[in-house]
Amino acid sequence: MSGEPIKPKSADKSSEGGKAGSLPETRPSASEDIAAFVAKARAMSPHAAGSRGRLVFALDATMSRQPTWDMACALQADMFREAAALGSLDIRLVYYRGLNECRATGWISDSAQLAKLMGKIDCRGGNTQIGKVLSEARREAVASAVRAVVFVGDAMEERVDDLCVKAGELGLLKVPVFMFQEGHDEAAEHAFREIARLTGGAWCRFDPGAAGQLRELLRAVAAYAAGGREALLRLSKSANGAARLLGQMK
Repeated sequence: MSGEPIKPKSADKSSEGGKAGSLPETRPSASEDIAAFVAKARAMSPHAAGSRGRLVFALDATMSRQPTWDMACALQADMFREAAALGSLDIRLVYYRGLNECRATGWISDSAQLAKLMGKIDCRGGNTQIGKVLSEARREAVASAVRAVVFVGDAMEERVDDLCVKAGELGLLKVPVFMFQEGHDEAAEHAFREIARLTGGAWCRFDPGAAGQLRELLRAVAAYAAGGREALLRLSKSANGAARLLGQMK
């Protein structure tokens, strides 16, 4: 198989090696939000360094998201590079777009392969489907020991209570969800914060089009997934970006 993403199904299966798998006022600055995220992530991971990490990388691919999709496609390589020094990282890309379309790849351990897949996907108009992302993450958490979920988006158009139920299930499985919000939509912020809280994850805002801010966040999540809390501490000592963020917290 080519590894192309496929539509959600009710079956609870996953695949390896990159083949397609089944689914079903005054505001704080972005830099302050990012620093707070790094602080929380540092204190959270129960996983030992040096072991294999699995990360669900979820993106809103509705029409307005094309610039951020392109940016994420370029930045995903940083996650693999960060993890390579710590152990290893497998990523499962999950995205939604259009009318009731939500897809996922299989587990991918190669940056070039993920970039190739992402390059074939265009954003299409439609409503958010965050509930499907959380349901997929829960299935994978049970099936293949997912360590964390990261979601990048700017909107929420679903029932918050329904999302909270799904988030609570992930919290019981001890799978943190990191919600990265682009922009200042208040409804999205409220929902994203609750999802992060219920899963034991973190919410963070980044400025529209700010590749450097998003890069720092994705690198931090990759370090968490691959090496745990101690990996993030080491990252803060060796990477200028992480050190600057941690320096703002003191």
